[in-house]
Amino acid sequence: MQLISDWKQAFSRATVVVFPNYVLPMMYSTLDFGNYFVIPGSPSEAWEANILTSSRNVHELRVEKGYASEDFIIAIVGSQFTYTGSLLEDALILKALVPLFAAFPSDSSTHSHMKIVILNGNSTIMFKNSLEDIALNLGYPKGSVEQIIIDKDESSFLSMADIVVYGSFLEEQSFPPILIKAMCLGKPVIAPDLLMIRKYVNDRVNGYLFPKENIGLLTETLFQVISGGKLSRSAQNIALVGKENATNLMVSEAIEGYASLLENVLQLPSEISSPKAVAEIPEHMKDWQWILFKDLTDLKYMNGTSNGYRILDKLEEQWYRIHMDNSSNSTKIIDQVFSPADWEEEKLIEMENMMRRLAEEELKDRTDQPRGTWEDVYKSTKKADRAKNELHERDDRELERTGQPLCIYEPYFGEGAWPFLHNISLYRGIGLSTKGRRQSADDIDASSRLPLLNDPYYQHVLGEYGAFFAIANRIDRIHKNAWIGFQSWRVSAMKVSLSKKAESLLLDSVQARKHGDALYFWARMDKDKRNTLQHDFWSFCDAINSGNCRFAVSEALRRMYNIKHDIDSLPPMPADGDSWSVMHSWVLPSKSFLEFVMFSRMFVDALDSQMYDEHHRSGYCYLSLTKDRQCYSRVLELLVNVWAYHSARRMVYVNPETGAMLEQHKFKSRRGHMWVRWFSFATLKSMDEDLAEEYDSDNPNRRWLWPSTGEVFWQGLYERERNMRQQEREKRKKQSREKIQRIKNRTHQKAIGKYVKPPPEEGDSNTTVTVISQ
Repeated sequence: MQLISDWKQAFSRATVVVFPNYVLPMMYSTLDFGNYFVIPGSPSEAWEANILTSSRNVHELRVEKGYASEDFIIAIVGSQFTYTGSLLEDALILKALVPLFAAFPSDSSTHSHMKIVILNGNSTIMFKNSLEDIALNLGYPKGSVEQIIIDKDESSFLSMADIVVYGSFLEEQSFPPILIKAMCLGKPVIAPDLLMIRKYVNDRVNGYLFPKENIGLLTETLFQVISGGKLSRSAQNIALVGKENATNLMVSEAIEGYASLLENVLQLPSEISSPKAVAEIPEHMKDWQWILFKDLTDLKYMNGTSNGYRILDKLEEQWYRIHMDNSSNSTKIIDQVFSPADWEEEKLIEMENMMRRLAEEELKDRTDQPRGTWEDVYKSTKKADRAKNELHERDDRELERTGQPLCIYEPYFGEGAWPFLHNISLYRGIGLSTKGRRQSADDIDASSRLPLLNDPYYQHVLGEYGAFFAIANRIDRIHKNAWIGFQSWRVSAMKVSLSKKAESLLLDSVQARKHGDALYFWARMDKDKRNTLQHDFWSFCDAINSGNCRFAVSEALRRMYNIKHDIDSLPPMPADGDSWSVMHSWVLPSKSFLEFVMFSRMFVDALDSQMYDEHHRSGYCYLSLTKDRQCYSRVLELLVNVWAYHSARRMVYVNPETGAMLEQHKFKSRRGHMWVRWFSFATLKSMDEDLAEEYDSDNPNRRWLWPSTGEVFWQGLYERERNMRQQEREKRKKQSREKIQRIKNRTHQKAIGKYVKPPPEEGDSNTTVTVISQ
């Protein structure tokens, strides 16, 4: 039971357990946690048949198994599943083979050169005896019908056979692997016309079929296959065609199965290109890549399955021996320490404790629980929140991050990017999807900071660019460092991320402000695998955007700056021998980053307004030749270069290995090319405030992306909020004055009279009551 428990634990850890056939899931049903997946189709049968054919002589195998060279062997194979009707099916096949004995010469009436071998996995004595009785009743000579138990090595028996007959009438979900192996060995295959078999075997083309309802046609087929006690010429040709077809049988099913598996299991990052449909795979590529097997000539691979089983047996035996030794030793030690009386006393104590716990749980359910008011609940909740905040313990990476000048964020989408992310204080992950976030990591949930990223459309269209908007939205709440950086997981995947030495030198440089307000980058365009032709900036952008990058950027800038005249609105990016940044891997001062995001929000809004309708409706945009969920994310990948160049920022390349820094596009070479007026902070801030005032005052009803990409803030909000606060104060003062006036103006009822007690008179016993009216 402990061994089974360990196997269950191993199977439950797997996201998916993939099997090559439908028999293994039934064998391992005890360990099924709902994560089984079957992908039929494998080159193993063809490879094993090829090794067996090239390594062993069929004549030697026959002699080894006790067959003569002139014997004609018919192998009857069946389903991998064991069921009650298999004996009846074998009896029907044997009955159809009886007339063939007349076509074979025999030494005597009790011996024939036709041998029938039944290959199955039923090893019971009852099945064997029943099979022998059926053969004797049908008139078979003794010894002409033999049952062989398949023990993971049916290939040797199939290679000796002249004909292979599939004797199972059970409809299955995939083509029987044993038939694939027989066809790969060059054997004529005769099978019933079952749905799964008829899908791959064409009658009298690469095999023979007979209707399962008319078993008599099997006899006629066999007479066509056998001529003069040997295989006919047509049967040999059909066997050759079957061998050629079986070599690459079910390749399409295997490709579709693994494509479906990867599509449903892996959460691929949004910025990668979508995989093509399986139907688009060319026909010449739907073959096993046999060229990869040409160097595997060692015969030890011939029987890999049985070797694997033997290895498992040894591992289980070793596990059992170790655990049993440990358990026996521990049992002996415990028995030596505790006496039987101690064990009995311990058992009684445990029983009493268990009964007391059960009684307490039952009483707890029946006890009236005190219920407070909503105000009490609110107070207790606030108190718990305050206690939680007070007891919040910051981990080491969070503490180190607050004391360093730079924090580099690594955007990712899905679990596929996890292995390429860093786990040190200099880096911090930002998940673009809540479902694909790392567990127990100090990562930022971008969708909670920017609700726009909850929309799957903009998750994919913006890609890693959505992380810029999410960080910049109320940045003081999460980012408190003087410098900010980003590094794409693709940079780590391509092994061009910053080394320890480069990180240290970069930190020293930004802390000392060696280059001032600069853009540091380490993934350069001329080293990019997409730029093998060493294009200039705009040519490279066109190359990765179906030739329409210049047009898209030009139109976006026209809309952004509201340019009415027909002038060239494409900012120049001259080829001066230096390189540019790619793949969102750069570092900026935090203040400059906010300025870049302010520019980016307006540019992305303009880009979205010209592409959204067509792309959202059909999935196509003119920046890609096919349906592309990312659409303009490749244009945004290069946008930081346009902003940095024309806003007069220094651009410094950092060698990711050595940390050596080299300034690119020096100011002397930029003279006459920069559009500083268009990219200055004053211009961008004025445009940003105009958009914020329009949204805040007019509240337009049109679909507008800009307000959803960050904060809506303009200078007039100060005055509006000050006026609102002043109005609230005046209102409160007025209400206070009115309340005081109401108190003063209250009417009071006058007193009717007052009793005045007169002084007592001497000698007069009578008293006089006087009422004084006022």
